Amino acid sequence: MVELSAVAENVYEVERTGSMRVPARVYGSEALIEEMLEEGDLTLTQVRNVATLPGIQRFALVLPDGHQGYGFPIGGVAAVDTDDGVISPGGIGFDINCGVRLLRTGLSYKDVAGETSILADRLYQTIPTGLGKGGYLRTDISDVRGILEFGMEWMLNNGHATIADLDHCEENGRLPGNPNAVPTEALKRGVNQVGSLGSGNHFLEVQRVTDVYDPETAAAFGIDTDDIVVMIHSGSRGLGHQTCSHFIRAFEREYADLVESLPDRQLVYAPLGDHLAEKYRDAMNAAANFAWANRQAMTQAVREVFDALFDASDVELVYDVCHNIAKEERHTVDGREKPLLVHRKGATRAFPAGHPEIPDAYRDVGQPVFIPGSMGSHSYVLAGGENSLALSFGSTAHGAGRLKSRTQAKSEYTAGELQKALRARGIFVRARSGGTLTEEAPGAYKDIDEVVRVSDALGIGTKVARTTPLANIKG
Repeated sequence: MVELSAVAENVYEVERTGSMRVPARVYGSEALIEEMLEEGDLTLTQVRNVATLPGIQRFALVLPDGHQGYGFPIGGVAAVDTDDGVISPGGIGFDINCGVRLLRTGLSYKDVAGETSILADRLYQTIPTGLGKGGYLRTDISDVRGILEFGMEWMLNNGHATIADLDHCEENGRLPGNPNAVPTEALKRGVNQVGSLGSGNHFLEVQRVTDVYDPETAAAFGIDTDDIVVMIHSGSRGLGHQTCSHFIRAFEREYADLVESLPDRQLVYAPLGDHLAEKYRDAMNAAANFAWANRQAMTQAVREVFDALFDASDVELVYDVCHNIAKEERHTVDGREKPLLVHRKGATRAFPAGHPEIPDAYRDVGQPVFIPGSMGSHSYVLAGGENSLALSFGSTAHGAGRLKSRTQAKSEYTAGELQKALRARGIFVRARSGGTLTEEAPGAYKDIDEVVRVSDALGIGTKVARTTPLANIKG
């Protein structure tokens, strides 16, 4: 068993032992920690393994929504020195730049009350969902290559985005990606997938703002009580998954001796500066650009639907954040600012007020952060907390986090009962299959209110507003 010790309120640590280069740290309440331990300490074992990575700084971290993942725990953060560190695909995830964006619609609840079922139908008919069901935009290989290189800039130049969309997107929706680094099979999987929701836990949800905790910050974000907003959660689709799979296998072949020495082969990594590491970074960045374009295409679809149904032509992007990425950032370690490669896997960047990488519109209040619950629970809007740089390398949770496996959820719930229960609460769900519904049952997730309470209490993500679902579209 991994020994976990409380060192402060909501802060626990695994002492540095053996091949660990730094301690492992876990943020959570007693209840959330107990849920992690119910996994048989698999999450703790994984974060302890992450602490063995060359070049890792200060500590390996699990956030309040943490649970077992591939190599790294989901909800994991690891920052490595760019001079002697490594990059690990397991610290980024298969769905590269899976992320969340929030749209404000200019409508209030009274404007859509009674129309949410029709709205759910129209969105479901307009935005492809599920595996391999096409995209909102028709794209060929040439288009995909352009998107891989230019991301949101390609969308802007081809009439699918506005300057304001780019200004309100993390990294302005573009990282230095190289389409030539993306495997050919992955590139092919991106054709006609731009503007598609995918399957699993991805969703598009129409929400009502029910609570505002910080009126000043909410006003800066352009939201208020009873506003209608739309949250989109999706990523790089099959293109990103194929890219990750390809490089994991390539790393295993290239560093076969290393793999044999690792505590978990899923933790395989490449030293920064090595040819294969840099090629993976180029491909990862390109896949991230594809994900931003994908969410932007769905934004255009939302605009089309809301304009047709409600004559609402002012649907605007509040912000877009990714939560499966490794990015070079400057952080202070032992009193010295230095460049680090920050792996965030199921973790949201949450820079505090004043940080230069926050758009001008939000710099005085902090970066917008969106933490979805489940299709039957609240979601939250937060702002990057004042303690996030010191405690979490500028990161906070990315969602509620799974409590039950998909297999367990499918054995405990039925699609018909779920839809009936949700409809009774005024929540209209459209999904490609009953299996998707049962896998994503609200009871399969942790308590989102508790996850956010801990983030807020630690000062890594400050509560701004809470929403409740009205219509949910799933794969």
